Amino acid sequence: MDIPRYPRREFIKKSALGLAAAGLAPRAISSQPSPQAMKPMHQSLPKWKGFNFLDFFVPNPAEARIHTSEESFKWMRDWGFDFVRIPMAYPYFLDIDYSKDITPEEVYKFSEKKVAEVDAIIEKAHNYGLHVSLNLHRAPGYCINAGFHEPYNLWSDQDALDAFCHHWAMWSKRYSGLPKELISFDLLNEPSLREDMNDQHGKREAVPGATYHRVAKAAVESIRQHAPEHLIVADGNNGGHIAVPELADLDIAQSCRGYVPFNISHHKAPWVYKDPESLPPPKWPDGPEANRESLKKFYQPWFDLQDQGVGVHCGECGCYNKTPHEVFLAWFGDVLEVLAERNIGFGLWEMHGSFGILDSGRSDVDYEDWYGHKLDRKLLELLQRV
Repeated sequence: MDIPRYPRREFIKKSALGLAAAGLAPRAISSQPSPQAMKPMHQSLPKWKGFNFLDFFVPNPAEARIHTSEESFKWMRDWGFDFVRIPMAYPYFLDIDYSKDITPEEVYKFSEKKVAEVDAIIEKAHNYGLHVSLNLHRAPGYCINAGFHEPYNLWSDQDALDAFCHHWAMWSKRYSGLPKELISFDLLNEPSLREDMNDQHGKREAVPGATYHRVAKAAVESIRQHAPEHLIVADGNNGGHIAVPELADLDIAQSCRGYVPFNISHHKAPWVYKDPESLPPPKWPDGPEANRESLKKFYQPWFDLQDQGVGVHCGECGCYNKTPHEVFLAWFGDVLEVLAERNIGFGLWEMHGSFGILDSGRSDVDYEDWYGHKLDRKLLELLQRV
């Protein structure tokens, strides 16, 4: 079905009020903007800080988390955060039978009721002046995660690219009336090539630059037909880690990751390692190849992008709950400070859960009770400090 643009006028009014409350409206209405304000948003990204919310992260709604309450967004605002990234699996929003493999025709069968669930979480976030980044974590023909059959390959099949662009046309048309300071579009989570897209341990490698450019350009054009002034973001190549200068001519921002070295950020993660319990405990710093200077070297290509006028944000970062807490904090403090030196903000991979500040399930944290949740106060203070 054809999904109309966002119909809730009261929400759009409240979004404008939230914009003013967030201190952003003067820039939008100033009769004499500063030279900085006149730059395209992608060239002068705010240092947004916040969290990923996984309400629509899985393809099947029956397996999804309980939707985030408005309380979480209030706490975010009160703690000084301003950024919400929503990684979405496209099948979540379809009217399909999830017990069967999806067909190319079904990729277009949107459910208005399910799409409206995104309206609701955006409204909650905007009630507190928070910027929302919509991301296709699973797009037609590609996802970095296993667990759902794709009927085609985004990197090679025109039918998949057509569907990808159709989805972005729908989302951008729906939210084109919302202030550009409060919503943006993150094209595709962590592009890479996979030897077998349905194999959890399939080999990954970077997408050829020309291929990524072709796919991104088509999606950007679809979005700009409806939301020409809104920010568009492309994730780094090969799982989000590699800066992509090949996309610089598209006038979009790029999103890096805060997961290096992987043996710290994903220590004992069962979806990564076949025998997680056999791994040695990580250390930080750990020699000449794992310290603050090595982080600066790793992120230098991203800093080079900034020097070319490309805005950069770290859309995902954090650490699984099996890494010793003190090691995690020492390493993560260095990651965030290296990024902060270049005014690069971040989105922690989740607020609630094993990577989060609430209910992370770590065995070595002295949690603080927070309205019935377990708060990692040390991690919260680190995030607030950078």
